[in-house]
Amino acid sequence: MTFVRYHVRHETLYRYDQVVGESHHLLRLTPRPMPWQRNLEHHLAIDPDPSVRRSFLDSFGNRITAIHFTEEHEYLEIISEFWVELRARPKPAGEALKVTWEAVRDALRYRADRPFTPEFLEAAAFRFVSPNVPIDSQYAAYASAAFRPDRPLVEAADELMRMIHRDFSFDPTATETSTPVEQAFKARRGVCQDFSQIMIACLRSLGLSARYISGYILTHPPAGKERLVGADATHAWVALFVPGFGWLELDPTNAVRPDLEHITLGWGRDFSDVTPLRGVLLGGGEHEPEIAVTVVPEAEFGSLYTEGDTFLEELSS
Repeated sequence: MTFVRYHVRHETLYRYDQVVGESHHLLRLTPRPMPWQRNLEHHLAIDPDPSVRRSFLDSFGNRITAIHFTEEHEYLEIISEFWVELRARPKPAGEALKVTWEAVRDALRYRADRPFTPEFLEAAAFRFVSPNVPIDSQYAAYASAAFRPDRPLVEAADELMRMIHRDFSFDPTATETSTPVEQAFKARRGVCQDFSQIMIACLRSLGLSARYISGYILTHPPAGKERLVGADATHAWVALFVPGFGWLELDPTNAVRPDLEHITLGWGRDFSDVTPLRGVLLGGGEHEPEIAVTVVPEAEFGSLYTEGDTFLEELSS
């Protein structure tokens, strides 16, 4: 079976304007194990050393590292490095390709005399409004061009993905992580987080179950150019519940089904459930993180950089 291996380095550096007296942080930086994704090695370096460090799974099964600082500090640097192996994801076949979207919508509706199977019970958690994803008729109306009557669910979802890719412009200056979905939807501009949450809003507004996936994607430098260390970023895409198959992944930013170039960190209802780094600080003043991400195929690893060097060290020199 064909497989690929990648080295991923995700560096985050906070330089605080004021001394931080105490802080708590939740890190979601560990790749999630799945049948097609194997975490070969993972190192999480934190400077300064936290007073308390522990690891646990959240309610979605994502690995979280919780850190607590009780000593004063003026900066925080976190470097997550791992090797991961990917194999081809399964593809829907047979009856999963034929089931209509209305049949799935109706099967996900709660009815007092019909108990949910574990598969449908898990999916139901991703059918409702969540902190960053509304349900509204405007999203259902937009999606209706793809979700025509009696159309197979997978076929309609593929078209919706392509519609968002066609109708929305990638613009890193148009939105921030806190920008509401409605604003990005009306502007028809944004980034992968916006496009994924817009697609989820469309699917849930039709009564379907969809979840938000956080991770990385292999980027390709322009022809004749070398890959740059630290020039990548985190990525986001969508998974749709398909009965008899499971969760079908769809990337509306690139109009592709994720496979051998998408590395999964975790999933939740929307971005708020899988933020890579979230914290509460006593002090600190104004501070914005410096972030550098590098995704390298195994064959290029040795020629790209010397292991141990960091992009953020270059920024601070």
